[in-house]
Amino acid sequence: MNKLVTQSAEKFEDYVNTNGPLIGFDLGTKTIGVAVSDISRTIATPVTVIKRKKFLDDLEKIKDLEKKYAFVGIILGLPINMNGTEGPRCQSTRSFATKLSQMTNHFICLWDERLSTLAAEKSLISSDISRKSRTKIIDKIAACYILQGFLDRLKNS
Repeated sequence: MNKLVTQSAEKFEDYVNTNGPLIGFDLGTKTIGVAVSDISRTIATPVTVIKRKKFLDDLEKIKDLEKKYAFVGIILGLPINMNGTEGPRCQSTRSFATKLSQMTNHFICLWDERLSTLAAEKSLISSDISRKSRTKIIDKIAACYILQGFLDRLKNS
């Protein structure tokens, strides 16, 4: 695996020892949900959904986000199966992470995203958000759950 990509929160924290926000991605086949943390890395906030096209188009939008939010590291949801195994989507995510780290030179932590979309869906339903509205924002809410889970892990380590 690329030296800029890890699954260890501890290694990631050692790599990204500068202050600054982190960005979280929920990578899907058609969209990328995006959330960003505050500078103190306490709170994750959902920010946008990127409509996926080609990798270079996705990269351009990510670089625009970098200019806007000045993030110093990337948390990328890893879609591990409920039984702990890795399927084809994990390989696709790893490939995306490797290409992204080479093109941005950011450290990336792959973070278990099991149940993030389900949690986001339940949260939106309990907030009485319509189905039509939910489909527009579910990915950035899932990215927020992924990033917040990572931030909580950092605070409790």
